[in-house]
Amino acid sequence: MNLLDTINQDLKTAMKAGDDTRKRTLRSLKTAITRAEKETGDQLSEDDILAVIRRQVKQRRDSIAAYQQANRADLVAAEQAELAVLQEYLPPEVDADTLRAAAREIITQTGASSMRDMGKVMGPMMARFKNQADGRLVNQIVRELLSGQ
Repeated sequence: MNLLDTINQDLKTAMKAGDDTRKRTLRSLKTAITRAEKETGDQLSEDDILAVIRRQVKQRRDSIAAYQQANRADLVAAEQAELAVLQEYLPPEVDADTLRAAAREIITQTGASSMRDMGKVMGPMMARFKNQADGRLVNQIVRELLSGQ
């Protein structure tokens, strides 16, 4: 069963079980997938669906940060619940140590030596860890390594 079929099946299960958080989150995800399909004019691949899920995860994380600044614990809890549902559909993320080792390797290969060379490192890093790592974490690690040299 592909990822979209799994999402559809889980939505049906959530509707039958009366799980409002899961139902709301999966409906929102399906809407985002449909919107992306309309933009491209074609059915999305598994990687494209994963990219849509990652965008949804990023939106939830941004919302959580904003709600925390506004001291809205009720909205933070709701967003965290939706974030947990979305993360179930993503492959496990690569840990920071693996990212750091790969970044060191790419820095050596490209000859990057300063923050001006950040693009030389970020491109290959994001290509290698496309759906396996959060871009913010990759960016943070590359910045640390380039500024520390």
